[in-house]
Amino acid sequence: MHTRRSVVLGLAGLLATGALAACGDSPNEKAKSEGPTILNVGMPNGPQTENQNPFLSTSASSKSGYKWALYEPLMMWNPVKPADPMKPWLATKAEWSKDYTSVKVSIRDNATWTDGQKVTADDVAFTYKLVRDNDALNTGGLTISDATVSGSDVTITFKNPQFVSQHKAIAQVPIVPKHIWEKVSDPKTELAKDPIGSGPYKLKSFTPQTATLTVKDKGYWQALPAVKELRYTSYTDNNAQTTALANGESEWSFVFIPNVKTVFIDKDAAHHKIWAPPVLGIHGLYINTTKAPFDDKNLRVAMSMVIDRDDIFNTAEAGYFHPLVKSVTGLPSPAGDAFLAPEFKGKDYKIDIEGAKALLTANGYKYEGTTLKDKSGKAVTLTLTDPAGWSDYQTSLEIVKSNLQKIGIEATVEKANQDAWFKNVEAGQFDAGFRWTNGGNTPYDIYQTIMDGDLLKPIGTASPAGNFGRFNNPDATKALRAYQSATEDSVRVEAMNTLQKIFVEQMPMIPVGADNVGGAYSTKQWTGWPDDANPYGAAQPTQPNALDVILHLKPAS
Repeated sequence: MHTRRSVVLGLAGLLATGALAACGDSPNEKAKSEGPTILNVGMPNGPQTENQNPFLSTSASSKSGYKWALYEPLMMWNPVKPADPMKPWLATKAEWSKDYTSVKVSIRDNATWTDGQKVTADDVAFTYKLVRDNDALNTGGLTISDATVSGSDVTITFKNPQFVSQHKAIAQVPIVPKHIWEKVSDPKTELAKDPIGSGPYKLKSFTPQTATLTVKDKGYWQALPAVKELRYTSYTDNNAQTTALANGESEWSFVFIPNVKTVFIDKDAAHHKIWAPPVLGIHGLYINTTKAPFDDKNLRVAMSMVIDRDDIFNTAEAGYFHPLVKSVTGLPSPAGDAFLAPEFKGKDYKIDIEGAKALLTANGYKYEGTTLKDKSGKAVTLTLTDPAGWSDYQTSLEIVKSNLQKIGIEATVEKANQDAWFKNVEAGQFDAGFRWTNGGNTPYDIYQTIMDGDLLKPIGTASPAGNFGRFNNPDATKALRAYQSATEDSVRVEAMNTLQKIFVEQMPMIPVGADNVGGAYSTKQWTGWPDDANPYGAAQPTQPNALDVILHLKPAS
C-alpha cells in the first residue's frame, strides 16, 4: 500500500516545469458534438519499459494501474469501507470456511477472454497455483495450499486462516487464462506484451510514455463502459504530473500536490477535485521503546498529548494527503469506525500541555526551569529522523520538535540518507521518526505492524516486517494471534478491544495521519467519480477497484 513514498517528495514551484506533450490527437476533441470518449490517466513514474505482466509490481501495467482494466479479480473490495461485503466480479459468490482456511468461489458463466475463449474455473485454479508456485508473483504473501475444481466452483485452500487477508486472497489476484500462461516458461520474467484478459479493454499501443487501451467490441460479461479509450501517460515526475492535471491534459492521477488549492483546484474550481479517503493503514511517530526514558509509557503518552495533529495535517500534508487521525485508538474514520471498542467511541485526541506536564511530574519527572529531567536527573532529549527528500515528513518532524519543547523535551531533527534510514529503523537503531504501518481489511495490520512480539528482534537485527520500536507486550501479541486465528466474531471483538486498550494506555507509536487511496480528477468530461457522497471505492487509479471506477463514469454532457 505504500507507493506513497515514491511520489511524496519535496516539491516547489510545481507549475514551473512543463508536462509531457500530449500524444496523438487532442483528448476528447469531438466532445462538444458527440460527447467524450477518452479518459486520460497519469502517474509520475517516468518512462516505462514494455512489460504487461499483471503479477509484477514493477511492470508498466502495474505502476500505471491499467492492468486492472485488462485483468480482473474474483471479487471487488472497497478499501474505503473495508467492513462492507465484497462485490461479486468474476466470481458470483465466495463462501469462506468457518476457520477461514478455505474459500469456495463460484465462477460466472458469461465471461470471456480477449481472444474469445470462455473464462472457466480451470483458469481460476490455474492462476492460484501459478501464484503459489512462484514467489515472485505472490506479492500478497498468500499461503496458498491448493486450488481444486468442481464444475464451476473452485475451492482455494490456505496453510493458515485468512480472515485478516480476505481482500488479498480474492480481490487482489488478477485472473489469467490457462491456455496462455501454461505456455509461459518463466512467469517472473514474462513481459506479456499481448495481454489476454477478461476485462472490457484491450491494449491498443504502448510507448515508454503512454499506454493506450481501447474498449472491446463485444464479449464483456457486463455492460461496456462509456469510456471508449484509456490513455495512461507516465509523467517524468510530480511536477510534470501536476502541471498536466492543472491544464486538463491529465484527468485522473494519484500524486502529492503540496499547494493543492492554488496549483490544481483553483485552475478550474468547478471541475478539479481532490478526494483522499482514509484507509486502515496509518502514519505516525515510531518511538524506540528500548531507549530510556522512552521505555516509560507515561512519557510516550505525554508526548502524544502535545503533538498538534491538525498542524501536521494542514502544513505538512497540504490538508488532504494523509487524512487526520482523531481517535485515541489511532484508527482512521470512517474506515475504522466499525471496529472501535465501546470505551473509546467518541474519544478523540486533544492537545493538553498542562495535563501532559502533570502526568510527567506525577510519575517521577521534574522540571528545571523549562527543561524536563527524567527520573535519573538527565535532561530528556531525542533525535527525530527521516529521509531528507521526504518533505512532508521533514515538516512533520519540525512541528513535533516545536510541540515537544512545550513540555521541556529538546529534540533534534536529522535529515537522513534514505537507504541508511531504512536499515537503521528496521534494526531499531533510532530514537524516533515518522513511518507508516501496513494496511488491510481490518485494523489488525495496523496494530500488528506496531505491537507484534513475534516480530521482536534484538537491536541491530533487522525486523523489516514491523515492530520497529521494539515494543514488548505479551498481552498484545496474544491478542493479535487470537484475532488472526479466531473462528468466532465474539473472540475477534474481544481481541480487538484488548489491542486498542493496550495501544491507548501505552502509546508504542504516536498516530497522526492515515494512508489514503484517493485521487485528483476532473469532472469536466466525466462524472460518476467516488466522493464523500458516494464512497463506492478507492479513487486511486492503481488500486484493484480502478475498473469499477471507470465503469461508473458517464459523459458530463
